[in-house]
Amino acid sequence: MNQIKTVLLLGALTGLMVLLGGAMGGRQGMLIALVLATAMNFFSYWYSDKMVLAMYRARAVDEGQAPGLYNIVRELCAASGLPMPRVFIIEEDTPNAFATGRDPEHAVVAVTSGILRILTPRELRGVISHELSHVKHRDILIGSVAATLAGAVMVLASMARWGAIFGGGRDDDRGGGGIVGLIVMSILAPLAALLIQMAVSRSREYLADQEGATMSRDPEALAGALGKLEQANQVQPMQDARPQTAHMFIVNPLSGASLMGLFSTHPPIAERMARLRSMAGQGHGQPYAPPAAPGGYAPPPPPPPPSGRGGIDWS
Repeated sequence: MNQIKTVLLLGALTGLMVLLGGAMGGRQGMLIALVLATAMNFFSYWYSDKMVLAMYRARAVDEGQAPGLYNIVRELCAASGLPMPRVFIIEEDTPNAFATGRDPEHAVVAVTSGILRILTPRELRGVISHELSHVKHRDILIGSVAATLAGAVMVLASMARWGAIFGGGRDDDRGGGGIVGLIVMSILAPLAALLIQMAVSRSREYLADQEGATMSRDPEALAGALGKLEQANQVQPMQDARPQTAHMFIVNPLSGASLMGLFSTHPPIAERMARLRSMAGQGHGQPYAPPAAPGGYAPPPPPPPPSGRGGIDWS
């Protein structure tokens, strides 16, 4: 269902771009804007991992430097058939995590040092499974397409406003609404594009939760991790977080003071936790028995949930 929703939302962005281009009265401006936006996002798609890792001063780690984290990533990749991504740590007290890279063969999984301190190994495994689901479904590509279309709409809207100021646009008798209609559309179209882009991001988060819980066979662990991460990020938002990269993190790293869920790239945490716990209640969590990974590594099973908490029976 989330896959269908993503396709429909991307189609809505495309339709919005065509509608705005038609309101301007010609195709040339639309084509130029689309080419520019595509070139800009093509560069972002190929180099986004390097830019984001540099932005947050992330450092690469190997098995010797972070054995627990590295082994969780390796075990989940072996179980799901994914190539081993590069693993990075961001020296940041606020707990969070993200994945980037243009495809599974060039993927990166990055976590903050804070997340390693507050999550249990079982909860961390749930978070990593969520991030590897983004890698598996090439969500970086989907995000880039959404950004390309939204960027093209915004450029076209800017062109439309200037065109209206200097007498561009259709005449009223040709059914285009005239200059006033063009100005109104040039204001509303970017807002609509932003909302659709945010909806695409939220849809991919729901899908990553679902697929990640299936990958780890432990939806309760991911639900518990999300609850901890939300509370920690509300108390101490990430200082260096940027709006341009907020959608990449498993929970929104920005302060919650801004217009709440309407412009959020993330679904409400309570809703995500409810969906995951519904999966657990339907029997999606199974006794954990990790396969041996390359090199003979077979990690121990996660610890059972504390007494009285419920969750999956690992015995």
